[in-house]
Amino acid sequence: MGETKGRDDVIVLEDVGKSFGDFVAVERADFSIERGEFFAMLGPSGCGKTTTLKMIAGFEQPTRGRVILEGVDVSRTPPYKRNVNTVFQQYALFPHMTVTENIAFGPRSHRVPKETYEPRVREMLEVVRLEEFAARKPSQLSGGQQQRVALARALVNMPSALLLDEPLAALDLKLREAMQLELKRIQREVGITFVFVTHDQGEALTMSDRIAVMSQGRVEQIGSPEQIYHSPASLFVAGFIGSANLLPGEVTAHDGADAVVALASGGTIRARVAAPPAIGERVSVMLRPERLNATTEPASDHRSILGTVKELIFQGASTRLEAELADGTIIVAQMTDAEVPHIRPGSNVHVRWNPGAAFLIEGVPVTAGATNTDIDDVEASL
Repeated sequence: MGETKGRDDVIVLEDVGKSFGDFVAVERADFSIERGEFFAMLGPSGCGKTTTLKMIAGFEQPTRGRVILEGVDVSRTPPYKRNVNTVFQQYALFPHMTVTENIAFGPRSHRVPKETYEPRVREMLEVVRLEEFAARKPSQLSGGQQQRVALARALVNMPSALLLDEPLAALDLKLREAMQLELKRIQREVGITFVFVTHDQGEALTMSDRIAVMSQGRVEQIGSPEQIYHSPASLFVAGFIGSANLLPGEVTAHDGADAVVALASGGTIRARVAAPPAIGERVSVMLRPERLNATTEPASDHRSILGTVKELIFQGASTRLEAELADGTIIVAQMTDAEVPHIRPGSNVHVRWNPGAAFLIEGVPVTAGATNTDIDDVEASL
């Protein structure tokens, strides 16, 4: 998927591909990353995101295409001559050095004068909030603190871009969630371009200005978190980002900005479209669970479907409702506690949504209904 290159792009990939023998790791990467942007490459294992990051870093050379950094073609330039730094899952801190010494290692290696790098080291300690730990060794730090040291060490050289290869993967859930916010804060403070590789959709949605969703070596879609979530460009993106109900059907008419769709499960509904589909085209209607509610009355504007309640599962802030449609398709809605009291398993309900919540996508999934959040199941079903 290509896009228009901006005037202040730090990184530009021009029709970049990478093959290992007969295996195509990256089929076509053609996009740019702007200065000061937090850019995520998101996708399941083996989709090509880490290979793409390595080509930006210089650890892999593209089979075709060009990698441009700050306006210069660096496709054949070794990593140590590129003004980018990389933070991996393993932070590789020097165990015999203090926090301050670890951060100062880069400038000292480049023979930067002490009076120049010392203020930068102090500034980085403040940015990552580790001033009181400056004299400690890595073994005396928590996992989150070690990660912040690795970030400070990478940022002290003021690279054109910081590349992060799933750096939160080794942390436990609570610490990982806290570090997502810390990473975003640090990136805003230093103003350096961050390129972040992850398979965790929550991380990408939380931190990124833009996301490139990848599958099987291809970039499926690039856009803001809101665009990716609410207007996915493909069935894969819809199923991979969050949870979604995918209902196959056929376009029967156009109604203003909406398409009218006859669902395979029965009934006719209206859905928002990115581009008008042809009459008779087979499509899927995407409904996000959190945008649905269930009532005893149908909507009068083709924005509801009839189902039978199969399960009600309490999940703290919300209740998960699973409803079976006439053809056996299961859809899911996330309900508030106020909506649940009059609903019981076995009762018939009309699952409803507000205008704009239903979105049309080309093609039909192998399995209709609610997508599973398990990555392997999503890939198998799409």
